[in-house]
Amino acid sequence: MSRPLLSAEPPEKGGSREQLNPYASPAEASAPIVPDPAAIAAAAVRRQEMLILLVLAAIQFTAIVDFVVVMPLGPELMKALKIGPFEYGLIVESYTFAAGIAGLVAAALVDRFSRRSAFLTLFAGFLIGTLCCALAPNYQLLIAARAVTGFFGGILGGMAMAIVGDVFPEERRGRATGALMSAFAIASIMGVPFGLMLGQNFGWHVPFVALVILGIPVFALAAVTLPPLRDHLAKSHTPPLQALLQTFQSSSNLNAFALMGALMIGSFAVIPYINPYLVANVGVPKAYLPLVYFTGGLLTLIISPIVGRLADRFGKLLMFRITAPLSALMLIAVTFLPPLPPLLAVLVVSGLIVTNSGRMIAAMAMITGTVPPQQRGAFLSANASMQHIASGLGTLLASYVVTEAADGHLQHFGTVGLFACAITLFSIWIAGRLRQPVTSARPISMETELAAVSAAEHG
Repeated sequence: MSRPLLSAEPPEKGGSREQLNPYASPAEASAPIVPDPAAIAAAAVRRQEMLILLVLAAIQFTAIVDFVVVMPLGPELMKALKIGPFEYGLIVESYTFAAGIAGLVAAALVDRFSRRSAFLTLFAGFLIGTLCCALAPNYQLLIAARAVTGFFGGILGGMAMAIVGDVFPEERRGRATGALMSAFAIASIMGVPFGLMLGQNFGWHVPFVALVILGIPVFALAAVTLPPLRDHLAKSHTPPLQALLQTFQSSSNLNAFALMGALMIGSFAVIPYINPYLVANVGVPKAYLPLVYFTGGLLTLIISPIVGRLADRFGKLLMFRITAPLSALMLIAVTFLPPLPPLLAVLVVSGLIVTNSGRMIAAMAMITGTVPPQQRGAFLSANASMQHIASGLGTLLASYVVTEAADGHLQHFGTVGLFACAITLFSIWIAGRLRQPVTSARPISMETELAAVSAAEHG
């Protein structure tokens, strides 16, 4: 148990100037006030943790906006590049498939490098790919640029979670996960609407230029802020191909992949069709669609930290068992939504966004704790790959079910909602099968290093 920040212990002989407490009793007046090294070290660790979270969230913001903004920019891209819906779909899919491949490659290699080196390399590649998107003169080069961006940017989220898992102990990991996932909310509130505005008024290249301009100082800040996090390198590592096979042979890992796959299939069977359904079936004007991103993001920004704190206090599995059924209920509500006033429809869809975020916070906090530190980078990279593949699979399955009637209405969207609801409820059973690793992890390197430095300076 650490001592209080201020202690009344006498200093060693020969010490420097002493500051006495003017409010102390006469008996205590002769006792100098000296700082407690352990308390100072703990405070330094907490400050460093918050700074790391801020940097990771900023990087997540750029990656999320880059991925999401392509979807509302679809009309501008099709008009400027003279392409149809199928060709436009390849722009989105090139990112997703490249990210899936990158996740498998990273699963075999990423734990051979320090977390900081791997993360900065990925972010640098992401910025280069985004710059290529901004400079792409034609459709073919844009496809190639999106693939490069997806290869590096698609697994940034997994690496960010690996850093969270290494830096934050179990009792604070849920709160940290919630704070990190707030980047999605901020991207929805600010990034996507602003990027859409830039694209509509100045051309589709401009949002990518803005992301590069934003990303360069964030990269510099990350380079000086992130700790090396090399503890996992002390462990022996297997050859890359064998490491990849081992990642998918572990029953614990397979349960985690199954959980994430179920969540992503359920979500992305519905999400791509929400906007067309709102316009065609519910009667929501297109002008209200940005409000969906803004409202859902704002509510998520408020609720995500609360969910993270509750997960730390009452248990991550319990929070998942609460938020997942709520998400399943909202999937049904959205896919069976009748004609409604636009603002009410926006609130219903925002409820789905919030509950989806809540279940992901609890799920990612659970998943991060299922692997030891020396395997965490590989596992979370593979997990990111599974997320992208499952997302594409969910959309593909839904595309065989949802049809467009002669009057433009979408048909059988409710069937997709029932499927998404069922697989979301099934994920609750999968979550119960997740187990913490048997061996306890070593203290996190950042905390160890900062505590040692602080003790040396104040001891």
